[in-house]
Amino acid sequence: MTCLRRLDPWNSLIGVLVCLFALRLPVSPLQLVQLLSLVGVRLTAILHLVFNAAVFGIELAVFTLLRPYFKQIYEPRTVTSVEQPFKTGMFTWPIALFKADYRDIQRVNGPDAYLFVRFLRVMIRVFLPIWLISWAVLLPVTSVNNSLPGVTGLDLFTFGNVEPTQQNRFAAQIILVWIFTFWIYWNIRHEMRHFLTVRQLHLVDPTHSRSAQANTVLYLSEQALGQLYSRLPGGVKKVWINRDLKQLPGVYDSRLAACGKLESAETSLLATAAKIRAKTVKKSGNTDDNDADQAERNVSLAERLVPRDRRPTHRLPAGPLPFSLPFIGKKVDTIEWCRTEIATMTTLLRQARRTVTEESHLPDVNKDAKVDAKETYPPLSSAFVTFNQQISAHMAYRMLAHHEPYRMSDRFLEVAPDDVLWSNLGMNPYEKRVRMVISYAATAALIIFWAIPVSFVGFISNIEVGSRGSATIPAVVLGIIQGILPPVLLAVLMMLLPIVLRFLARFEGIPTRTGLELSLMTRYFIFQVIHSFLIVTLSSGIAAALPGLLQNPSSVATLLAQSLPQASTFFPDGLSGSAGSFLAAVQLVLYYAKLYILGSTPRSVFNIKFGPRTVAWGTLFPSITLLTVITLGYSIISPIINGLAVLAFFLFYQLYKYLFLYQYTQPPTADTGGLFYPKALQHVFVGLYVQQICLCALFFLSRDANGKASAVPQGILMVVLILLTTYKSDEPLESDASSPIDEREKRRETMDSSQVPSPSQPRPSRSIGRESIQEQPLMLRSHSAQSGGSSPTSLIDDCYFARHPDGKFDYGFAHPALTRPQRIVWIPEDTLGLGKEEVRANDEMAVLATTQAAKMDAKGWVEVMGPPVDLEKF
Repeated sequence: MTCLRRLDPWNSLIGVLVCLFALRLPVSPLQLVQLLSLVGVRLTAILHLVFNAAVFGIELAVFTLLRPYFKQIYEPRTVTSVEQPFKTGMFTWPIALFKADYRDIQRVNGPDAYLFVRFLRVMIRVFLPIWLISWAVLLPVTSVNNSLPGVTGLDLFTFGNVEPTQQNRFAAQIILVWIFTFWIYWNIRHEMRHFLTVRQLHLVDPTHSRSAQANTVLYLSEQALGQLYSRLPGGVKKVWINRDLKQLPGVYDSRLAACGKLESAETSLLATAAKIRAKTVKKSGNTDDNDADQAERNVSLAERLVPRDRRPTHRLPAGPLPFSLPFIGKKVDTIEWCRTEIATMTTLLRQARRTVTEESHLPDVNKDAKVDAKETYPPLSSAFVTFNQQISAHMAYRMLAHHEPYRMSDRFLEVAPDDVLWSNLGMNPYEKRVRMVISYAATAALIIFWAIPVSFVGFISNIEVGSRGSATIPAVVLGIIQGILPPVLLAVLMMLLPIVLRFLARFEGIPTRTGLELSLMTRYFIFQVIHSFLIVTLSSGIAAALPGLLQNPSSVATLLAQSLPQASTFFPDGLSGSAGSFLAAVQLVLYYAKLYILGSTPRSVFNIKFGPRTVAWGTLFPSITLLTVITLGYSIISPIINGLAVLAFFLFYQLYKYLFLYQYTQPPTADTGGLFYPKALQHVFVGLYVQQICLCALFFLSRDANGKASAVPQGILMVVLILLTTYKSDEPLESDASSPIDEREKRRETMDSSQVPSPSQPRPSRSIGRESIQEQPLMLRSHSAQSGGSSPTSLIDDCYFARHPDGKFDYGFAHPALTRPQRIVWIPEDTLGLGKEEVRANDEMAVLATTQAAKMDAKGWVEVMGPPVDLEKF
């Protein structure tokens, strides 16, 4: 019995209710498809498709009605004037979206987003002819005048429906799989050429090529860098040596946390004062707000408006605990404690910055080539090298820097300061190799042990098949087990997985966040293929074949060849998933819930309303490439899936084209220039392997009416095709993908290089040691922030290295603990004047604060009119 049988009304109701519940789970569109498919296993094909189509229509209709009135949710880029509004009528937006040019995404969100949407577009181009040809050829071959007993519904069109007396029909499958494979080969090669063009044009783009990100190379070891690269075109502009800052990063983080805590406490104080004032006015009827100015000057406004026992308080951690516990620890006034904490941390940071500045002039190695023990913050074995010309950075990246193994071999190009993981810069190369082995060993262990719960999820989705004839389980309990447990368990597992894999990648020692996402993409894809596809499919197929195996164990080959294709119905279309992402009902509810519950400070209100929405490529790309692997795996075995895949990819293509044009804002510093794309194309080969290995096994397992192997020639041809695919997948796809090889750009940079060095410019030193690096000391500058007070004590060292003509600060590749100023405490301006009074009180404690662009009404609600004054610094 297959998953297409008719259910009793109770199980149907359970399935529908669980589908509605799954629509509200915080998972990706593809994971939503998988969750729905777990429920769909228990529904008839017609009910399942009708339900998904109904949900799709309802969600799109609601989105159509809500979109014009909730621009903050559905078109946030147009609200902040980043992008032009989506000009279309209420009911004509699908046509306008269809006509929108997806290539504009590269201008809006960079090459990563553009190539992701292009991948969806390419999958439509790949699977459209596969769909048409497979339906025209394979559906009649497997269903016309050919059917096994008990096979009904969509299982009529699967590989397992070929009768033992009709084994010659397998010729259609072997011919089509060869044709489809070469069609996919051509598309992959064509897309890799396009990727190279896009990446090279991105690298030589004037805006990008002049940035520090494009001209800097990160080395995880440092020796005589100035001498090594002194003869490259333009020479070295600056070398940023990373130092062992010891406790300073923790001090910096503590000050940042104290600033956030102070903002929350100050806003809470103002809200309490507003509520007390409102009650007083309501009781007395006196609306005169000038009584505060008539009070004695030696009593602060805060003390007059808010009693001492109603001020914000918190408890300090008890003993060595890093966090506080209720009713344990000393209770302190939050505002006073935060001011003292910020002032103390600022003093420590300023002293450390002066020490680093003084030590920058000292040699970093002695005669024995050992680090000088007298240095408070000794250099680490890593450095950022910024070149005057982009071509020099790429040449340095490809040079052999050291003759010893692992020395200066780890280097990273296109590194942005905001992309650096500072805690991973101090590892020596041997430690990093050991960590990498441990990290991948832990990943392999996760794959092995995670197989147990995932296999259980797939098995219970077909539990009724395996327990046919058993009446011991009540129908209600069976319906709950089959309908609720599988999607909930799979959702919880998949939500925990990226967190664990990111931790393992960070433990490995990867020094950038984009490198972390690239590593996560590979690990997460392996997990998705094994656990969300292979194990679930095999467990479902074995569960379907289990009754026959128990009755006739010798028929294992025939039963598996028939039952494994039945598991292809485990994955339905993505109608409701794509429409649900358009509607974003959970996001809409959470937006107003966050404003009401978490919007207590101006900064939190600004982040909720205007904070950029981004995506995590490490989990988004594998979710889509998994759908490609699933489709390829079943494109011949169960060709019905090809039409559903084309529909799903088309819907996701329109969805993400809309999201990246009008909702998401990817930061340029987190863009890899499209490096996720070749990885995604490599994932297509995994789908080919799955398809070809499954077909090879099914051909060798096929038996004729006499029980003899009937498709051995087809199996041999599949072995040849597998070897050919292995050869094609081993060909280099990223041929020189990191170098800007545009000839005009080379000529321009070569002409520019003829201008340096000039007599007015310092020549790089050729000596060995710190003198060759010319490490510049920190330039301690006092930068006055825009605050509500004018006290001289509000000046705090802001160690920026340059200030651009547009007013933006350049902190270079120095650690934030050595450069960033105190984050300005953002307090709303209230009707009682308490906000300005608190700004003055903070200034007296050398704590920067401001009331700019934020107000609080008489009811205590906060509203912002602009961004924080120091937004660009943090």
